[in-house]
Amino acid sequence: MKLARFVAEGHEHWGILKSGTVIETEGPLSAEETRKTFDGCELSAPFFGTKIICLGLNYGSHVEENRTKRPERPILFSKAVSSVVGDGDPVIKPDIVRDLDYEAELALVMGKRARNVPERSAYEYILGYTVLNDVSARDLQFGDRQWFRGKSCDTFCPMGPWIVDDVEDPMDLEIEMRVNGEVKQRANTSEMIFDIPSIIEHITQTMTLLPGDVIATGTPAGVGAFRDPPEFLRDGDLMEARIEGIGTLRNRVAYASTQTSK
Repeated sequence: MKLARFVAEGHEHWGILKSGTVIETEGPLSAEETRKTFDGCELSAPFFGTKIICLGLNYGSHVEENRTKRPERPILFSKAVSSVVGDGDPVIKPDIVRDLDYEAELALVMGKRARNVPERSAYEYILGYTVLNDVSARDLQFGDRQWFRGKSCDTFCPMGPWIVDDVEDPMDLEIEMRVNGEVKQRANTSEMIFDIPSIIEHITQTMTLLPGDVIATGTPAGVGAFRDPPEFLRDGDLMEARIEGIGTLRNRVAYASTQTSK
């Protein structure tokens, strides 16, 4: 089932997407249908949580391209909620940012309040899965020596197009990033260092996850910063992050200066 957040009649709604038609539901946590249907409506980012938690260096291939050591425990950081945008929305590079980069990631959306969740029960707390692009300003990230500012610029967290709740095995999905049609990242979620149950157990040992909270599970090798030579995003570039069984998230880069001049 595809759970979508959408705009219709001037208001935001939630619904189940079937063959291009959205059947409205009572909300993101309810499958109860209102009997209203909408065609051709605009989808928004499927986010209704309080926080976005991300994993760094969670694929062996990405560790290798970083030329660093394999982590002994999950490396966590966050992105500001204000950075969220949806499928088709532009990613706008601020004028102060020089090195703009992409990161295709599988993200999970929590469906229940979670605290001290053991690995064996972790999947019971997940509402579903979506695609997330952890857009990063590498010059800010590396210059600050911590990641929050460089990861949290406005529009730097595209996610969507929807949440899929019936993924058979989230630890065995193809993940890919294309830029202007060229494959830049391609891997399988089975290559994660820390799997989804261990991630949820680790996080909930110290903090409570609430319904709608998002966990981005890390990116594989192929990011622009570690290519030789580095390949950073330019004005007009089209990013397409695809995850098998979930969908494709498309966003085009725009420079703030270009937007201002229009």
